[in-house]
Amino acid sequence: MTYRIDHAVFAVRDLDAAAARWAASYGLETSPGGRHPRWGTANRIAPLGPDYLELISVVEPDVAAGSVLGRTLLDLTADGDRWFSICLADDDLEATAARLGLEVEAGSRTTPGGDEVRWRSAGIDAPQREPWLPFFIEWDVPPGRHPGRAPAEHRVDILGISSAEIAGDAGRMREWLGGQDVAIHVVSGAPGLRSVSLRLAGGGELVVE
Repeated sequence: MTYRIDHAVFAVRDLDAAAARWAASYGLETSPGGRHPRWGTANRIAPLGPDYLELISVVEPDVAAGSVLGRTLLDLTADGDRWFSICLADDDLEATAARLGLEVEAGSRTTPGGDEVRWRSAGIDAPQREPWLPFFIEWDVPPGRHPGRAPAEHRVDILGISSAEIAGDAGRMREWLGGQDVAIHVVSGAPGLRSVSLRLAGGGELVVE
């Protein structure tokens, strides 16, 4: 199995307000992604080519309260917007799920244009995954329909995600990743995803906090 960062998820209370902040602060434009009926959430996507950033918000609190993911997002955003987690693309999802004792679950959302985006994932709604640890995904769409490949008009020229900074236990992270080298920097402090760094076409990085 091979892992790489597929996307990073930022939990927000208001999708449109958060999208406006990202545009003003970072030059990142987002577009509506769709709804996740199972979790009572909706999202917006900032495509970056090989990967993307995701804004996610609870839009149906009663539904969200019935899932681990929904309750986590409600707790995270109780006093403001903040990063939720990193998602890793996984070319052998079944093996990862078996190694970590996770279930593989099918997911989908319908875009505002009526297209269905499908995937299989492990860990996003699992009670045994600590929120600062990544979850895993395998897309069930052609490569050209990966959310990162959607058109985007950012004010900065971005080549993709370069790395993420996560506070937590480095040993626990290595165990979770099966010893693989992923572009995740583990630092000390209260557990959680702290920031995501994006590669700029002209050199350097844009750090989204």
